[in-house]
Amino acid sequence: MSEQQPESHGPDDRDETVEVFDRIVAEESDRDPDLAVIEAGSRTLRAQAGPPQGDPVPAPPLDPEVAKALQEVEQELSTRWGETKLEPSVSRIAALMDVLGEPQRAYPSIHVTGTNGKTSTARMIEALLNAFELRTGRYTSPHVQSVTERISLDGAPISAERFIETYHDIKPYVEMVDAAEEFRLSFFEVLTGMAYAAFADAPVDAAVVEVGMGGTWDATNVIDGVVAVVTPISLDHTDRLGATPAEIAQEKGGIIKQDATVILAQQPVDAAQVLLKKAVEVDATVAREGMEFGVVSREVAVGGQMLTLRGVGGEYEGIFLPLYGAHMAHNAAVALAAVEAFFGVGAQQSRELDLETVRRAFASVTSPGRMEVVRRSPTVVLDAAHNPAGAQVTAEAVTEAFGFSRLIGVVAASDGKDVRGVFEAFEPIFAEVVVTENSSHRAMSADELAAIAVEVFGPDRVQVEPRLDDALEAAITLAEEEAEYGGAGVLVTGSVITVGEARLLLKRS
Repeated sequence: MSEQQPESHGPDDRDETVEVFDRIVAEESDRDPDLAVIEAGSRTLRAQAGPPQGDPVPAPPLDPEVAKALQEVEQELSTRWGETKLEPSVSRIAALMDVLGEPQRAYPSIHVTGTNGKTSTARMIEALLNAFELRTGRYTSPHVQSVTERISLDGAPISAERFIETYHDIKPYVEMVDAAEEFRLSFFEVLTGMAYAAFADAPVDAAVVEVGMGGTWDATNVIDGVVAVVTPISLDHTDRLGATPAEIAQEKGGIIKQDATVILAQQPVDAAQVLLKKAVEVDATVAREGMEFGVVSREVAVGGQMLTLRGVGGEYEGIFLPLYGAHMAHNAAVALAAVEAFFGVGAQQSRELDLETVRRAFASVTSPGRMEVVRRSPTVVLDAAHNPAGAQVTAEAVTEAFGFSRLIGVVAASDGKDVRGVFEAFEPIFAEVVVTENSSHRAMSADELAAIAVEVFGPDRVQVEPRLDDALEAAITLAEEEAEYGGAGVLVTGSVITVGEARLLLKRS
């Protein structure tokens, strides 16, 4: 496959670039001269490149027949157990893999678990593998706007047509397993089967697979990940996974397989002990953030941050990551170590990965619904934080990256979540909060959410708007209402569903 050649630039273009470069250096004259030149260079290159091309979230199919067929598939899938209803067994998904001919064994896999940061880390791993010219499949959940986002090939969601075709290809086998098992395959199990089949059909050189929930009994855990990644563990889904980080780590550690390499993000001490014990039991090699790899330095930059990362094979300087927040820098370090491990760096060989390829990969990363700016004047940021730990890192990232003079929150959450903990994390940075509901059947009512919000923020800082579109309009109005707040912004958060629906509403408007 031939690569597209870059557009050529004539003398006038080069002169204009030099002028832009000189102007930016002059603007930065109060800074260290060397730093000013480096920053001017990166800003000039980014200006030439322009904004990221295209939306990483697929639009609805234009063909009405395809749109109808996709809707029919989604309706059929919706008749199955939802993602939050679990039965601790992989017997059904294993049976499906058996009748499909074990497609998940057709390629090596990197398996990603943890409480927060899984999807962003998986997207970074995928970008790195793509940059090194490997064909990839990525399976993540939940989706932001379209169910097709969950299954990606070469960095892009599969088309609606391919999603429909894959479903119908495996449907007879799904029905065969349904008939033989005590319970029908769940929504998530069928999607997992579709992903593994699509990856084998492509075929891919490597799969990046995010667990749905937990690890041991998760439907994805019929793969033997050559690399197991554990992002930071905190309290979430405690009714299903355990009441302490150690108990949750016990469940998530189930993805660590015999002789694998384990990449551990920074963890609570009790969780780390459980994971290290599991690694010893199966003779897995472990690389720990803060020990064998990590973030050496980070600096806020235009549109993201500049990083120096230490991998298991060496140090990588001058990495531009177009995502905000310290947590994203740590996700990047974990992703880099995972890809080094996948290529055998640090074990079979001591060399570093090619620096320019690594830089190019990270510069291309997107993560929809994670600290994503979708509007300006006022700035509206979307982030899918849905538990206290996620809310805390989001609050820190918003403060660092934007420095809003006035920030309005829009929050809609799922029932059963630690909403009080989420509100307490955001209380120091929200001037006011608009509580609302998303369209999920699991959504917490706006009134119930408001009762908790009033206890944290006080009644004068809480507004209730049951409809999400009205909540967005109210928040934007609050952000704009006084001229002195020229640096006002809106943060929409609380769940992936909330962020996805807000994203669709704001882009339509």
